Parts: sequence; C-alpha cells; structure tokens
Amino acid sequence: MQFIPRYFPNLSALQLEQYEQLMELYRYWNVRINVISRKDMENLELHHILHSLSIARIIRFKEGTYVLDAGTGGGLPGIPLAIFFPEVSFTLVDSIGKKIKVVEAICKELKLSNVEARQARVETLREKYDFIVSRAVTTLPEFLQLTQRLIRRDAINFLPNGILYLKGGDIEEELFALDRRFHVYYLSNFFYEPFFETKKLVHIF
Repeated sequence: MQFIPRYFPNLSALQLEQYEQLMELYRYWNVRINVISRKDMENLELHHILHSLSIARIIRFKEGTYVLDAGTGGGLPGIPLAIFFPEVSFTLVDSIGKKIKVVEAICKELKLSNVEARQARVETLREKYDFIVSRAVTTLPEFLQLTQRLIRRDAINFLPNGILYLKGGDIEEELFALDRRFHVYYLSNFFYEPFFETKKLVHIF
C-alpha cells in the first residue's frame, strides 16, 4: 500500500490495517463475484480505494452525519469512507443481491459497525440523509432526480447537504442540465497521479 498513507498520513494503525485487509478481501471476493473489473485489480488501491477517499479531501464529515452510498456495487465509495469516518453512519444500497453479500462479508471481516448494507432500489428508500455519495452510476440529472428527495434539510457539516458524485471525462452537458446549484472539484488538485487528470467530484446542493 503506497498511495493511501502518502495522501492521508494521519490515519491510525487500525485504519491502515483495515485498508490493507480491504484490498486482500477485494482480491479474494473478486475472483468469486466480479465487483471490480478484473483487468483493473492491479490498480485497486489507486483507481478504487484512493478514488473513493477523494471525498475525504473535500469534506470531513462530522460525527452523527448520515451518508447514503447509492448504487454501491461492491462497496465503493462507501466502505473506504466508513473506515475513514468511524463516527459516521453509512447505508450502502445496491439492487444486485450478490454484490450486497460481498459488501456484508467485507464489513463483517473488517468489524465495521457503522455500515448497513441493503439490497434495494434507490426509488424505494424513505429515509433522509445528509449526503448521498456515488461513483458514476448514471448521468448527473438522472441521479439527482432519483435521490434529491432523500436529502435532509438541516445541515451539520460546513458543506451544504447534497450529493457528492465522483465522475470522469467531459460532464459539461450534464452540469448544464442540472436545476440545482453545484460545485466541481478537480481531483488533479489533490492527487498527482495521471489517473486523476480527468476525474472530478461534483457537489450538488
């Protein structure tokens, strides 16, 4: 593990151990159930775990924050963030049962008590959350339409409650179609590896 300690030097020994274990668990599970592209497994730390943790470069969630990872797949970005923010409650939702089983197994191994994994479609959810995170599940306008009713009004963090969406490539057209305020963070300002040159984090609020 080389990138996570470099960019997050204040992690505890337990957190570093959990990230090491997380990578081992993904390697184990991905052979059985494909939750990460197999050709990309050699870039697991950089392309998946560090990419998920880019949210922690933008905001430090306060204790008592509720975060929904909508369309979590195999637990990204939710599990890396749950390790980083042990005082924050994470709900990881995906419609595909076998992916949620992987999430549950990984969280059990890591002893993450702040994660609830649920097989469900986002449209069926009724709870409210401070933030909704996701990694490029669909277009920004469609994702906003699916999730905006789940955002809690009262904010406890310095960033307004809303969506934190990890996305790459050209997103100008999608941003233009949004009917909410947004701010785009360019991840190349935080990480120096070429992978992040086209990566963005969009905060919709």
